[in-house]
Parts: sequence; structure tokens; C-alpha cells
Amino acid sequence: MRFLDKKYFYVAIVVVGLILDQVTKLWADSHSLGWSISIIGDFLRFTLVYNENAAFSMKPQNIVPWVPTTVFFGTLTVIACAGAVWFFKSLPKEDYLSRLGIALIISGALGNFCDRLRIGKVIDFIDVIFIDIIFERWPTFNLADSWVTIGISLLFIGSLKFKPKPADKP
Repeated sequence: MRFLDKKYFYVAIVVVGLILDQVTKLWADSHSLGWSISIIGDFLRFTLVYNENAAFSMKPQNIVPWVPTTVFFGTLTVIACAGAVWFFKSLPKEDYLSRLGIALIISGALGNFCDRLRIGKVIDFIDVIFIDIIFERWPTFNLADSWVTIGISLLFIGSLKFKPKPADKP
């Protein structure tokens, strides 16, 4: 899998993930507020919601009320993406799972930030049942959120598969 060694492959992953995220959000946003379409019974629905806050509707205004939310999320996105690129560069080329994970995380971060720049909030529309004691349904999400979740999972798997060997002591 020689193409996995090439950085442009991972740049393409970021770009394709970002495009897919934005196209699906534009589709969702082209319908009126509050619509809901059943895809697989009650298990999976497309339900349009707008999230002005962070993950799970946490509010950055509670942490730093004097900073506008776009500035807060913009700064956070730039720092996260810069850190992810730095981490990507430090990974061995054979750790393709972690490198793919970082590309997906960057794509997801940029996708949600594009929404914040464009309309001041994030478009969410994927609505699934999550049976547990906390949520009746999982909070509505989008492809960018999925890219971040998949990326973190790949980082975890990559860290197990490509665990660095302890250096031999002289």
C-alpha cells in the first residue's frame, strides 16, 4: 500500500471528507427547520437541528463569556489542526491508521468550523436511537462529527497496532 506513504493521499482524505460533510449539510439546510425523515424506522432519522454550542451542546460562553463564540471556535480549530499536523509529522510512515485518523479529525474540525463561519452554528441532521440510561436518543450529529469519532478510534487502534518498541539500553 505505497499510496498510504504519500502525504497527498491524506490531504485528499481531508478534502473529500470536508466536501462530503458540507454537501450533506447544505442538503439538510435546504429544507425547512425542524423537518424529520424516517430512514430506518425509528432507529435512524434525518432531523435538522442547529447547534450553536460545542459537543453535546456544551456552551463555551460558560467558560469564557467575553470571547465571541466564532473567535473561540476559530482559535480552538486552528490550535487543534496545527497540533494534529505536528502529530501527523511525528508518526512513522507505516502507522497508516493513526495518519488516516488524524486526517479525518482535521476534516471534521474544518467541516464544523466552516458552518460556524458561514451561518454561526453547526448543522446537525443524523438522529439515531442510543439505548442507555443517559440518552433516549443520541444527540443529533453530522458527518464532520462522525469523521472526528472515526479518527479518534483509528488513532486508538493505531497506537495499539504500531506500539513503539522500548529503546534498548546500552
